[in-house]
Amino acid sequence: MTGPAPIRVVLADDERMVRTALRAILSAEPDLEVIGEAATGAEAVAVVREQRPDVVLMDVRMPETDGIRATEQILAGLDEPPRIVVVTTFENDSYVYDALRVGAAGFLLKRSDADALVGAVRLVARSDTLLFPAAVRALAAEHARACPAPPAWVARLTGRESEVLRLMAAGLTNAEIARRMGVGAATVKTHVASVLAKTGARDRTQAVIAAYESGFLRDA
Repeated sequence: MTGPAPIRVVLADDERMVRTALRAILSAEPDLEVIGEAATGAEAVAVVREQRPDVVLMDVRMPETDGIRATEQILAGLDEPPRIVVVTTFENDSYVYDALRVGAAGFLLKRSDADALVGAVRLVARSDTLLFPAAVRALAAEHARACPAPPAWVARLTGRESEVLRLMAAGLTNAEIARRMGVGAATVKTHVASVLAKTGARDRTQAVIAAYESGFLRDA
């Protein structure tokens, strides 16, 4: 019998030494496979379109096309795009926030240790919780561009959906939300899907960003 297919990863960073270090760490794990590298944002877009990875580790600042624009192009150009994690030196970087706004699933600091790197790739590939939720909340609270008035979706959330959105922002998985609310996992999955649809978010990270920018979480 064969096990599950490995998580396929593309590395995008303009520093060869960084890519080499990332490849060495990830390739040591039996469930992770590095299938491509890119030194620029434009190369990243091309490699992703060709290789169709599950996860991309994307340097936020690269020549030609930066990580933000590359993230936008990848997400807009594929029906089933990969999960993108932007890699940065500074966690409060406004570039990182912009990358999250356009659809990156999370961010990772370049100084993170090997366990954090491997855990981040596995976590975003599963797609049912936030990567480093406290860091995402702090970044959103600092950089959120406040709306002059709450968007219409805020009023359209049901009580249950509002609770689910708050728990999503706290970093709970679907299973944890189900236990907290005393409902089934299928019910939570339905609520999450409805929250994403109403906020116009691609995933949980974008929903949390939207919740901060609308004032929903700050006022909660």
